[in-house]
Amino acid sequence: MYRSLLALLFAPLFALAADKPEFPEPDRTSATEPVRKAWSSKKAAEYLDGVGVNWTRDRKCVTCHTNMPYLMARPLLADHGDAGWKEVRKFLDDDVTSWANGGKPRGDAYVVATAAALAVDDARGGKLRAETRAALDRMWTVQQKDGAWNWIKCDWPPLEHDDYYGATLAAVAVGIAPEKYADTEAAKAGIAKLKQYFAKTSAPDLHHKLMLLWAATKIDGLMSADDRKATVAEVRKLQHADGGWCLPALGAYKRRDKDKTPNDQKADSDGYATGFAVFVLRQAGVPADDPAVKSGVGWLKVNQRESGRWYTRSLNNDRDHYIANAGTAFAVMALDACGVR
Repeated sequence: MYRSLLALLFAPLFALAADKPEFPEPDRTSATEPVRKAWSSKKAAEYLDGVGVNWTRDRKCVTCHTNMPYLMARPLLADHGDAGWKEVRKFLDDDVTSWANGGKPRGDAYVVATAAALAVDDARGGKLRAETRAALDRMWTVQQKDGAWNWIKCDWPPLEHDDYYGATLAAVAVGIAPEKYADTEAAKAGIAKLKQYFAKTSAPDLHHKLMLLWAATKIDGLMSADDRKATVAEVRKLQHADGGWCLPALGAYKRRDKDKTPNDQKADSDGYATGFAVFVLRQAGVPADDPAVKSGVGWLKVNQRESGRWYTRSLNNDRDHYIANAGTAFAVMALDACGVR
């Protein structure tokens, strides 16, 4: 009788738990983690679920280094389940809905990151959902007079340290949004301000030039044809003999370690820089059989770690290499863009 009553009382909780499958969180990122014998899309999916879903559940926020790129990349691996990315998308959808009901976003950067994650996700299906449209519309209401956004400035490059990155991310979001969202009146006004911003503000490093190049493949007039060619040529020159790229070479980044250890611009190839470079080159029209792209894909296929991640050392400190989460997402996006699944 007692057990029956307990079962009755806790049945709703058990049902709720059953609706939220468990996604084991990977071990802490380490440079010494063994490399897999062969690349595995399944292991990549498991890793991305482990970091993306748990970050969303535990932190209840969207971040440029973990669950924003997670939502961009994970649907490409839908053959290995979709419960995780659908849960993260619902979290962002619910957040957007709460803004309409008087809730306040955590900041302007939070609005842009949410809009970007949802827009890239929608673009694959070709349908702009109401929540994504609302996030994009909200994005313009917090755009600054100079055309950029008040971005997170945690001194954590390359994603959370300057306004330029936020402007490029917003441009990607509006440019990739389906159903001709860029032609709406709010978007046209915002894009005009973005173009003015980019015309007056030079990209501070190659990483941000590549972000702008990605956006320029979606919106005309963000970069001249000569600037696009020059950026492609610049990233080609930095490719390593093994086919990869390294993140420290994409900008002059200062570490935040106590000993101020400098980032090595000739460091070993890493997952973030290689995945990001290959992905953007493909968006810019460089064919999949281009030697540089093929070599980059080759590096990605033989450098996945046992957990499913691709390792990238943090530019800031050696405590948490969160950039490896974004790097794994870009690796998946790069391989998919080259027809490797």
